[in-house]
Amino acid sequence: YQPASLSEKALPDTFVLEISVLYKVPVIYSIVSGDAEGYFIINSSTGIVRTRKSLKLEDFPVIFIVRATDSSNPNIFNEVSVKVEVIDENDFSPYFPYVLVEERLEENLPATQIVQLKAQDNDTGRNGFLTYGLLNTERLKFRIDETTGILYSTDTFDYEEEPTEYQVVVYAEDDGIPEKKRGYCTVVIKIID
Repeated sequence: YQPASLSEKALPDTFVLEISVLYKVPVIYSIVSGDAEGYFIINSSTGIVRTRKSLKLEDFPVIFIVRATDSSNPNIFNEVSVKVEVIDENDFSPYFPYVLVEERLEENLPATQIVQLKAQDNDTGRNGFLTYGLLNTERLKFRIDETTGILYSTDTFDYEEEPTEYQVVVYAEDDGIPEKKRGYCTVVIKIID
């Protein structure tokens, strides 16, 4: 048996699966090995397996053995293995070391690199894999490399004819399960005469 993966946040008494056998007399179900940490409990008459306590991601997958024993003769039984996997939930949002960054950019420069932004996420695996993007409409003059976090200008700026300051909101988004999470940073770009 391999039931659907459980969330690492599954509460005690969460349904895992139901084991059933075809047999002429009632059987007694029991977990006989493999669950060293005692995460699971089985109803001896129904074969329903539930969680007994909170799950620790680092202990999984767990493979345990369930035995169905003839209720009138303990020497007659059959066993099956159950493999339970746990999903690493997306616990943390990405964050930037600074929520406000100021940069200076000379006017009349061709499209150029302005700053590299680096967010962090305390999750692991895909829950900690980050991509970058821009939120506001200033992005017509700016773009960001979604993998490196490098912010670029896409045009030249004229100190006398255009705004001398731009605010660009950058986000870092994780690839989390079951939901993606974001962190934000504002970059203030001052155009220099």
